[in-house]
Amino acid sequence: MGAAAHLQQSFPFDEILKHGGELVVRGLTKAKFINLSQHYPELRMEREPNGDITIMAPVHGGTGIRENRLNRRVGNWAEALNNGETFSPNAGFDLPNGATKSPDTSWVNAEKMAKLTPAQIEKAFLPVVPDFVAEVRSGSDKLQKLKEKMLDTWMANGVRLGWLIDPYDEKVYVYKNGVEAEVVSGFDQKIADPDVLPGFELDLSEFKLYGK
Repeated sequence: MGAAAHLQQSFPFDEILKHGGELVVRGLTKAKFINLSQHYPELRMEREPNGDITIMAPVHGGTGIRENRLNRRVGNWAEALNNGETFSPNAGFDLPNGATKSPDTSWVNAEKMAKLTPAQIEKAFLPVVPDFVAEVRSGSDKLQKLKEKMLDTWMANGVRLGWLIDPYDEKVYVYKNGVEAEVVSGFDQKIADPDVLPGFELDLSEFKLYGK
Protein backbone atom coordinates (compact mmCIF):
# COMPACT_ATOMS: atom_id res chain seq x y z
CA MET A 1 0.00 0.00 0.00
CA GLY A 2 1.37 3.41 -0.97
CA ALA A 3 1.97 6.19 1.54
CA ALA A 4 -0.96 8.25 0.27
CA ALA A 5 -3.39 5.31 0.43
CA HIS A 6 -2.24 4.38 3.92
CA LEU A 7 -2.65 7.94 5.16
CA GLN A 8 -6.04 8.22 3.50
CA GLN A 9 -7.22 5.35 5.70
CA SER A 10 -5.78 6.94 8.84
CA PHE A 11 -6.72 10.62 8.50
CA PRO A 12 -9.93 12.50 7.55
CA PHE A 13 -8.77 14.21 4.35
CA ASP A 14 -12.34 14.42 3.05
CA GLU A 15 -13.41 16.18 6.23
CA ILE A 16 -10.63 18.74 5.81
CA LEU A 17 -11.76 19.42 2.25
CA LYS A 18 -15.39 19.71 3.33
CA HIS A 19 -15.13 21.66 6.56
CA GLY A 20 -11.75 23.42 6.41
CA GLY A 21 -9.07 23.63 9.06
CA GLU A 22 -5.74 21.83 9.11
CA LEU A 23 -4.22 18.53 10.11
CA VAL A 24 -0.70 17.67 11.30
CA VAL A 25 0.81 14.32 10.30
CA ARG A 26 3.94 13.44 12.26
CA GLY A 27 7.31 12.39 10.91
CA LEU A 28 6.97 11.73 7.18
CA THR A 29 10.04 11.29 5.02
CA LYS A 30 10.58 13.71 2.16
CA ALA A 31 9.63 11.00 -0.35
CA LYS A 32 6.33 10.31 1.42
CA PHE A 33 5.63 14.03 1.60
CA ILE A 34 6.13 14.38 -2.15
CA ASN A 35 3.90 11.35 -2.77
CA LEU A 36 1.16 12.77 -0.55
CA SER A 37 1.29 16.23 -2.12
CA GLN A 38 0.95 14.69 -5.58
CA HIS A 39 -2.00 12.59 -4.46
CA TYR A 40 -3.85 15.58 -2.96
CA PRO A 41 -2.98 18.58 -5.17
CA GLU A 42 -6.08 20.43 -3.93
CA LEU A 43 -4.64 20.64 -0.40
CA ARG A 44 -1.81 22.91 0.71
CA MET A 45 0.96 21.06 2.50
CA GLU A 46 4.11 22.18 4.28
CA ARG A 47 6.85 20.07 5.81
CA GLU A 48 8.92 20.90 8.89
CA PRO A 49 12.59 19.89 9.21
CA ASN A 50 11.56 17.02 11.56
CA GLY A 51 9.17 15.58 8.97
CA ASP A 52 5.90 16.86 10.48
CA ILE A 53 3.42 17.75 7.72
CA THR A 54 0.76 20.43 8.07
CA ILE A 55 -2.12 19.84 5.67
CA MET A 56 -4.43 22.79 5.03
CA ALA A 57 -7.83 22.99 3.39
CA PRO A 58 -8.57 25.46 0.58
CA VAL A 59 -9.17 28.98 1.90
CA HIS A 60 -12.50 30.79 1.97
CA GLY A 61 -13.50 33.29 -0.70
CA GLY A 62 -12.35 36.51 0.92
CA THR A 63 -8.90 35.15 1.71
CA GLY A 64 -8.62 33.80 -1.82
CA ILE A 65 -9.41 37.24 -3.22
CA ARG A 66 -6.82 38.94 -1.02
CA GLU A 67 -4.12 36.35 -1.79
CA ASN A 68 -4.79 36.61 -5.51
CA ARG A 69 -4.83 40.40 -5.40
CA LEU A 70 -1.47 40.48 -3.63
CA ASN A 71 0.02 38.06 -6.15
CA ARG A 72 -1.22 40.20 -9.04
CA ARG A 73 0.22 43.38 -7.57
CA VAL A 74 3.66 41.86 -6.92
CA GLY A 75 3.59 39.95 -10.21
CA ASN A 76 2.75 43.06 -12.25
CA TRP A 77 5.65 44.89 -10.60
CA ALA A 78 8.11 42.07 -11.26
CA GLU A 79 6.97 41.72 -14.89
CA ALA A 80 7.21 45.44 -15.55
CA LEU A 81 10.81 45.53 -14.29
CA ASN A 82 11.73 42.06 -15.63
CA ASN A 83 13.47 41.43 -12.34
CA GLY A 84 12.51 37.91 -11.33
CA GLU A 85 9.50 35.68 -10.77
CA THR A 86 6.49 35.72 -8.47
CA PHE A 87 5.02 32.43 -7.23
CA SER A 88 1.53 31.29 -6.28
CA PRO A 89 0.60 30.01 -2.80
CA ASN A 90 0.95 26.43 -4.07
CA ALA A 91 4.65 26.74 -4.95
CA GLY A 92 6.92 24.88 -2.53
CA PHE A 93 10.39 26.04 -1.48
CA ASP A 94 13.02 23.64 -0.13
CA LEU A 95 14.74 25.73 2.53
CA PRO A 96 18.25 25.38 4.00
CA ASN A 97 16.91 24.10 7.35
CA GLY A 98 15.22 21.12 5.65
CA ALA A 99 11.67 22.51 5.64
CA THR A 100 9.44 22.74 2.57
CA LYS A 101 7.20 25.78 2.78
CA SER A 102 4.71 27.67 0.62
CA PRO A 103 4.13 31.37 1.34
CA ASP A 104 0.98 33.07 0.10
CA THR A 105 3.09 35.31 -2.13
CA SER A 106 6.79 35.11 -2.93
CA TRP A 107 9.29 36.78 -5.23
CA VAL A 108 12.71 35.50 -6.30
CA ASN A 109 15.05 37.93 -8.03
CA ALA A 110 16.30 37.38 -11.57
CA GLU A 111 19.86 36.58 -10.49
CA LYS A 112 18.73 33.68 -8.30
CA MET A 113 16.33 32.43 -10.97
CA ALA A 114 19.15 32.35 -13.54
CA LYS A 115 21.09 29.92 -11.35
CA LEU A 116 18.28 27.33 -11.32
CA THR A 117 18.14 24.60 -13.94
CA PRO A 118 14.95 23.91 -15.93
CA ALA A 119 14.57 20.62 -14.02
CA GLN A 120 14.78 22.39 -10.66
CA ILE A 121 12.04 24.78 -11.74
CA GLU A 122 9.75 22.33 -13.51
CA LYS A 123 10.18 19.06 -11.63
CA ALA A 124 10.97 19.86 -8.01
CA PHE A 125 10.23 22.10 -5.07
CA LEU A 126 12.35 25.19 -5.61
CA PRO A 127 15.78 24.88 -3.92
CA VAL A 128 16.05 28.61 -3.33
CA VAL A 129 15.20 31.16 -0.63
CA PRO A 130 12.78 33.88 -1.81
CA ASP A 131 13.86 37.48 -1.47
CA PHE A 132 10.36 38.53 -0.45
CA VAL A 133 7.45 36.62 1.07
CA ALA A 134 4.03 37.66 2.29
CA GLU A 135 1.49 35.77 4.34
CA VAL A 136 -2.17 36.84 4.39
CA ARG A 137 -3.97 35.81 7.56
CA SER A 138 -7.17 33.83 7.01
CA GLY A 139 -10.07 33.50 9.41
CA SER A 140 -8.76 30.17 10.76
CA ASP A 141 -5.11 31.26 11.10
CA LYS A 142 -3.69 31.90 14.55
CA LEU A 143 -1.75 35.16 14.51
CA GLN A 144 0.98 33.96 16.86
CA LYS A 145 1.63 30.89 14.71
CA LEU A 146 2.01 33.10 11.63
CA LYS A 147 4.42 35.38 13.48
CA GLU A 148 6.52 32.38 14.45
CA LYS A 149 6.50 31.19 10.85
CA MET A 150 7.73 34.57 9.65
CA LEU A 151 10.62 34.58 12.14
CA ASP A 152 11.56 30.92 12.50
CA THR A 153 11.05 29.88 8.89
CA TRP A 154 11.31 32.78 6.48
CA MET A 155 13.67 35.18 8.19
CA ALA A 156 15.78 32.43 9.77
CA ASN A 157 16.37 30.94 6.32
CA GLY A 158 17.49 34.21 4.74
CA VAL A 159 14.41 35.95 3.33
CA ARG A 160 15.22 39.65 2.96
CA LEU A 161 11.71 41.06 3.51
CA GLY A 162 8.50 39.58 4.89
CA TRP A 163 5.03 41.05 5.23
CA LEU A 164 2.40 39.44 7.44
CA ILE A 165 -0.91 41.01 6.44
CA ASP A 166 -3.70 40.74 9.02
CA PRO A 167 -6.97 42.05 7.55
CA TYR A 168 -8.91 41.21 10.72
CA ASP A 169 -6.99 43.65 12.91
CA GLU A 170 -5.91 45.80 9.93
CA LYS A 171 -2.23 45.49 10.72
CA VAL A 172 0.86 44.55 8.74
CA TYR A 173 3.91 43.10 10.48
CA VAL A 174 7.06 43.96 8.55
CA TYR A 175 10.08 41.68 8.99
CA LYS A 176 13.66 42.34 7.89
CA ASN A 177 16.77 40.44 8.97
CA GLY A 178 18.49 41.95 11.99
CA VAL A 179 15.65 44.40 12.69
CA GLU A 180 12.78 44.08 15.14
CA ALA A 181 9.44 43.61 13.39
CA GLU A 182 7.64 46.85 12.60
CA VAL A 183 3.87 47.05 13.00
CA VAL A 184 1.91 49.14 10.51
CA SER A 185 -1.58 49.88 11.85
CA GLY A 186 -4.54 50.90 9.71
CA PHE A 187 -5.36 50.00 6.13
CA ASP A 188 -5.92 53.55 4.88
CA GLN A 189 -2.32 53.85 3.71
CA LYS A 190 0.34 52.30 1.49
CA ILE A 191 3.44 50.33 2.42
CA ALA A 192 6.70 50.02 0.51
CA ASP A 193 10.31 48.90 0.86
CA PRO A 194 12.57 50.54 -1.73
CA ASP A 195 15.58 48.44 -0.66
CA VAL A 196 14.02 45.07 -1.54
CA LEU A 197 11.08 46.05 -3.77
CA PRO A 198 12.20 49.25 -5.54
CA GLY A 199 9.31 51.15 -7.08
CA PHE A 200 6.61 48.93 -5.53
CA GLU A 201 3.82 50.23 -3.28
CA LEU A 202 0.97 48.20 -1.80
CA ASP A 203 -2.32 49.97 -1.17
CA LEU A 204 -3.61 48.36 2.02
CA SER A 205 -7.15 49.61 1.46
CA GLU A 206 -7.47 46.83 -1.13
CA PHE A 207 -7.06 44.23 1.63
CA LYS A 208 -9.87 45.24 3.96
CA LEU A 209 -12.49 42.66 4.80
CA TYR A 210 -15.66 42.83 2.73
CA GLY A 211 -18.27 44.97 4.44
CA LYS A 212 -15.75 47.02 6.43
